[in-house]
Amino acid sequence: MTTVEGGYALRLSDDELVRYRLMAQRAREHEADLWELAGIGPGARVVDVGCGPGAMLPALAACVGPHGAVAGVDGEAEAVATARAGLAAAGVHRAGVRRGRAEATGLPEGTWDVAMMRHVLAHNGGAEQRIVEHLAALVRPGGHVYLLDVDALAAGIVPAPPEIDDMAARYVRWHTDRGNDVRVGRRLAALARGAGLEVEAFRGWFEIAPLPVGMRGPAWAARDTLVAAGLADAGDVARWGAAADAMDTWTDRPELIVAIFVVVARRPGSAS
Repeated sequence: MTTVEGGYALRLSDDELVRYRLMAQRAREHEADLWELAGIGPGARVVDVGCGPGAMLPALAACVGPHGAVAGVDGEAEAVATARAGLAAAGVHRAGVRRGRAEATGLPEGTWDVAMMRHVLAHNGGAEQRIVEHLAALVRPGGHVYLLDVDALAAGIVPAPPEIDDMAARYVRWHTDRGNDVRVGRRLAALARGAGLEVEAFRGWFEIAPLPVGMRGPAWAARDTLVAAGLADAGDVARWGAAADAMDTWTDRPELIVAIFVVVARRPGSAS
């Protein structure tokens, strides 16, 4: 969730933490072969840039084992604190979290086996190439950059009340007004090649699952940001909240549909 300017739209609420953990669980289920291709395994050194509240870090620590190393970097102090607390609660002591910017983490370059970034580039319009180039510099020759992002225009809740669709549309407008590319997932391979990396896999798929009761999603988490930007007011937030509460009572759960893209790209050369 780290951004170049340190301005992240989403409030780190309890339902957002649930969403992050659900995404981490699905990552292990749906990306196992891609993790293997990238070299995320026993003994690997992996950094998750833009780690947010650290939901992925326990899974990565389990993959690299006692002889590997995992680090998380995020630009938001609250996210870093939450990630550290989550690691401690989970009894994970082989991972550390620090504050840093997406394009300037402050980590030593050329020392990591894998640099991972998930759901971050869509929040950094205009800086995407610079960020990927920094990730490429972090990994050793022969190491891998692992990028995951979405096409937000091919995502949504179906069926949804019109109030929920309205909230999502305003959230997309906020991103567009800031120059963010909400469809950046489709460009991941091009960004990797632009950073001098060799693309080994570029894959896209739809994740479709019943919307968990209580989950509100990123547009709801950004409601304060939308109000501050003049794209919504208190009345809009009240309508959206009421519609979301009503959806929670539905016996037939609506489907949450997300268009996911992943690229696994290798830094040319071999480790000395």
